Amino acid sequence: MSNVTVIGAQWGDEGKGKIVDWLASRADVVVRFQGGHNAGHTLVVGNQVYKLSLLPSGVVSGKLGIIGNGVVVDPQALLAEIARIGEQGLKVTPETLKIAENVPLILPVHGALDRAREAARGDRKIGTTGRGIGPAYEDKVARRAIRLCDLAEPETLDWKLDELLLHHNTLLAGLGAQTFSKEELLAFLSDVAPKVLPYMAATWDILDDARRNGRRILFEGAQAVMLDVDHGTYPFVTSSNTVASNAGTGAGMGPSAAGFVLGIAKAYCTRVGEGPFPTELHDGIGRRLGERGHEFGTVTGRPRRCGWFDAVLVRHAVRVGGINGLALTKLDVLDGLDEINICVGYELDGQKIERFPSGSAAQQRVRPVYETIEGWKETTQGARRWADLPAQAIKYVRRVEELVGAPVTLLSTSPDRDDTILVRDPFED
Repeated sequence: MSNVTVIGAQWGDEGKGKIVDWLASRADVVVRFQGGHNAGHTLVVGNQVYKLSLLPSGVVSGKLGIIGNGVVVDPQALLAEIARIGEQGLKVTPETLKIAENVPLILPVHGALDRAREAARGDRKIGTTGRGIGPAYEDKVARRAIRLCDLAEPETLDWKLDELLLHHNTLLAGLGAQTFSKEELLAFLSDVAPKVLPYMAATWDILDDARRNGRRILFEGAQAVMLDVDHGTYPFVTSSNTVASNAGTGAGMGPSAAGFVLGIAKAYCTRVGEGPFPTELHDGIGRRLGERGHEFGTVTGRPRRCGWFDAVLVRHAVRVGGINGLALTKLDVLDGLDEINICVGYELDGQKIERFPSGSAAQQRVRPVYETIEGWKETTQGARRWADLPAQAIKYVRRVEELVGAPVTLLSTSPDRDDTILVRDPFED
């Protein structure tokens, strides 16, 4: 049996939650391998809507959930999320959720620094959620992070907090922001430690046992390829590698762990926050896409910027993200349009190019080159078979496949779990 890794193929918010939930019903273990509680997955199951930020989507299906070492965890946010979905009838226990011993923690000082730096950037702000994800990853690579296992070692926690505060308080003071005391952070960690330590486990051993026993593992990515710290629209990116090749690293497994890589892409394109967006629409069509697609961030509530499908951008994501097949979502949002544009190239300083440039200024200057396709008047909402789709909608999907260099494996026609057309089962690949 193949493992499956799900990643976003645009700038996030592509509908990964529904697809992961749908696949989780066929998996044995669901793993988060990067990101933090800046990621938001919305799952619609019957008349219940679950909004998850840290918890693997498999918890809704009753599957074992694992938060891997590649994630940064805000313990307070995690406990609040567990309590919130508990009120909806989903109980998360140390038997159903395991967190890697060496996962880095997000502390209140990280969020404070994140927000202070964004304010100091002014017009050049990145558009972070202000939740401390970036500073927590910085601490990880600078070798001063407080990790989950440190909560079980008071002597380790003592000297590591000294080192961490020496760095962060210097920065906060320089930005004119309030600093933190050691006692303040110790009190915070002392409060959360007995609540989160029961979830701690050697998750790599659990995953290795699952692999040896032929169990299906689903790796759930957060954000998307175009927000990858290496391959995205830098510096308007997240602070981790969102590509599938990071699944093994972020979970404590080998490079072959990813299995079949499923990239999620909307039938149009959206982005939250700052940064380049070549196909962004500022007209009535853009507003229509946003309204029909209910385009507001799961975590932030911020309205998403909307535009036409960018085949150049998704082709880049397919190549660097290792995508084997696409799950195309929200096709129904395009219903009723007379014409639909697809970006098939860019114009940069008078020259046509067919790749996404790496330079920040070049990314801002590119202009889309469009191919226009006839729209369809019939509805695609709720379709569960190819035969239920209008001929022009099928033509649109086939053209997307040609342009991005990957087949459409799944087609989603509404937020409902069952409104999905399966072309090819990723777990059977």
